[in-house]
Amino acid sequence: MVVAKKWIYAKSFTGYPTDENFRLEEETLADVKENEFLAEAIFLSVDPYMRPYMLQYPIGSTMIGGQVAKVVESKNAKFPVGAYVHGNFGWRTHTVCNPNKGDPNSPPYVLPDFGQEPLSLGLGMLGMPGNTAYFGFLEICQPKQGETVVVSGAAGAVGSIVGQIAKIKGCTVIGIAGSDEKCDWIKTIGFDHAINYKTADIDAELKKAAPKGVDCYFDNVGGKITEIVRGQMNTLGRISVCGTVSCYNQNKAMVSDPQRDFVWKQLKQQGFLVWQWTERWLEGIQQNFKWIQEGKLKYRETVTEGFENMPKAFVGMLKGENFGKAVVKV
Repeated sequence: MVVAKKWIYAKSFTGYPTDENFRLEEETLADVKENEFLAEAIFLSVDPYMRPYMLQYPIGSTMIGGQVAKVVESKNAKFPVGAYVHGNFGWRTHTVCNPNKGDPNSPPYVLPDFGQEPLSLGLGMLGMPGNTAYFGFLEICQPKQGETVVVSGAAGAVGSIVGQIAKIKGCTVIGIAGSDEKCDWIKTIGFDHAINYKTADIDAELKKAAPKGVDCYFDNVGGKITEIVRGQMNTLGRISVCGTVSCYNQNKAMVSDPQRDFVWKQLKQQGFLVWQWTERWLEGIQQNFKWIQEGKLKYRETVTEGFENMPKAFVGMLKGENFGKAVVKV
């Protein structure tokens, strides 16, 4: 008999989440049946998307999210005991999973061999955020050598990878982040310019950094920052919309005539969900891993210890306290 701990969505979010929004419960799991396996969480992910997505779930639901877990019991040959897996099991310490009965767009999978790299990368550069950056930037923005790329949320799990991939593709890269320390860090991993949106005149600084205009914009934040960047984009520029985190915890920022630039500059903007590339999932992981081995991609993680600190890690991530990927170690 296995008793799992799980975090419950206890109260609807209003503004930034607080302790009142979560409740820790225990659950006795059923025995493992044919085709199932029992997974024990090692690392859990906290990501911005969880904030708006949970509004679609009824109160009392288990908080959603991915985790890297170890298979400790199995009646499924594809998931043998001892294997490390990624699964969207939510905020749980233990999960009994039948891989044929979950979301077909994001099935559990055995992690490929990461060599000497940490397993936690399965939640970051070698997982969903890495593939979000790889596919969402390359497939939608289609950057060309010599172009200028702007990345908002540039010190986060996705943005920090997008900027480095843009450099690999021969672009000039400008990152927008929320502190001088973050701006200093993204320049150490290859960004050409960094703008602190909390203290700088973004419009003026962007004109200095991109005197010939912006060709590609990878948007993690939406709101006023996006309006400013869009105003400096070149004709036939491309925008990949990954998220609008500036609007998740407050009223949406007011922007003036947001469609005008699309017409006058013939811009292309596309939002996306990374699951559209599920069939190519390992391609993204393998390419990012190759770039890590070649020294072309560098990563940083913000690790919170203890399953009991999941809400704390989640709120801290939403407030921008993390560098790179935010994870919780059980």
